[in-house]
Parts: sequence; structure tokens; C-alpha cells
Amino acid sequence: MKIEQAVAVPAQRESTKSHWEDFWKNKKEVREVYSNNDRVLRNLLKVTDLTDKKVLEVGAGTGRDSFKLTTYGASIFMLDYAAASLQIIKKVAAEEKVDVNMIGGDAFGLPFDDGTFDVVFHQGLLEHFREKDARRLLEENIRVLKKGGLLLVDVPQRYHIYTAMKHILIAIDKWFAGWETEFSIGELSNLLSSLQLQPVYRYGEWMYPSLFYRILREGFLKIGVKLPLYPKASNFTADLRARLRGSFSTNLALHTGISVGVIARK
Repeated sequence: MKIEQAVAVPAQRESTKSHWEDFWKNKKEVREVYSNNDRVLRNLLKVTDLTDKKVLEVGAGTGRDSFKLTTYGASIFMLDYAAASLQIIKKVAAEEKVDVNMIGGDAFGLPFDDGTFDVVFHQGLLEHFREKDARRLLEENIRVLKKGGLLLVDVPQRYHIYTAMKHILIAIDKWFAGWETEFSIGELSNLLSSLQLQPVYRYGEWMYPSLFYRILREGFLKIGVKLPLYPKASNFTADLRARLRGSFSTNLALHTGISVGVIARK
């Protein structure tokens, strides 16, 4: 009689709530967390006026992508499922005296009626879900958008050294979020189009300060040496790199940044 031995199949890596609770607990001092240089605000303003707009950020993290939108007249709602994230948002809102609506909730079951918002956006969220769940997430975003409303999706760009480094860390179970994917600008645009949205604007962003400086800083922190969050030369080099990148063709620029975003209309 032949006896077949069961072979254990490694569990599929995933990004879980516990990853994010741990991550935000270690990022309580928001001034020590790199900002996104207002890229959500800058790019939204290229396609819409935010005055009196009702805006939802899904997976808000520190909430800093949303706070600046209030200065342009938007009414802001921030949703996250990590309690540690909501505590950071509450603290920052109090310090900056910004009036926002903070909600603990599930991105796959948003606690809002159909057609509630003029704008829905997320940065650093979609890449943490595999294809089936990513589509479900976007479908729920679309459900709460008004007809003619805008969805902004911002994700890591596929063709970057960051991608290679990330997948090495995922393979050895050292990635802070457990698991993550990435998109080319074409893949992201096509995904939104497949959900009956009309892409109206695309952008790519470089990292300031550079990825290599951030890695160097993290390495020094581990041995007790704290380099400045932004080196003194950062403003000069950031401006130089922005000018250089601005001289590229649009398509090349969209394939050299660390992140890309698409704004699409319902």
C-alpha cells in the first residue's frame, strides 16, 4: 500500500491589522514620520476646486494628507481600522486645531450611504491587497462617490529599486507591513477603467529626501545615532531633482518615480 505524505504549503503572506497597529504604535511622534510633500493636495488641485467638497480619506494613517485639504475649504472625513492610527490623527488635529471627522471602520464596508462624497482618496493602501480584494476595495470607494465625483489612488510604482528591496524583505519576513505589491501607471489606469471610471489625470512622484538617505538614517538610528529627518542640502537637491524630472517626457516621468497616482471620475 502506497502512503502519500502531505506536504506543508507555506502560508501566503499578507498585510494584517496587527502589522498596522504595531507600525503606528512605533510612529507616535508624527514629526518623525516622513510626509508625502502634500502630493495628494497638489494633484487634486490640478483637476478640481476643493471649496465645500466632502472628502473621504480611506486608510488615513497619520491623516496628514487630509489636514491641508481643509485650508482649501474641504470638509474632511478620515477612516482607519487601526486604533493607534486614530490616536495619532486625534493628537495632530488637536495640536493644529483642525476640525475633521475621524472614523474607525472597515474599508470594505464603509459606514456611509451611496453617493456621499465628492472626492475619495487613499495613499499607501491599495498595494496591501491582492487582486480580488483590491477590486472590492475600489468598488466600495466608488459606491460612496457621487456621480461625477473623483477617486484618487496613489500606489508604489513598479519599476523602481524600492520594489526589488521590498520583495527581498517580504521573502525573509522582514517587511513592516507583511506583504505589499506595486503597479505600473498603465496597470493602475487600466484597473480603474475596468471599474467604469474615467481616468482624468496621472502623476508620478520622486522621494524627497532620497530612498538611500532614508535607509542610511534608519541604519544610524539602530546604533543610536540620529541624523536629521531632512538633511540641510535637501531643499537644494529636491529642487534640482524636480527640475531634472520636469525636463523628462511625461511617460518617462511616470516610470521613474517611487509612486504613481491616478485621479479618475465616476
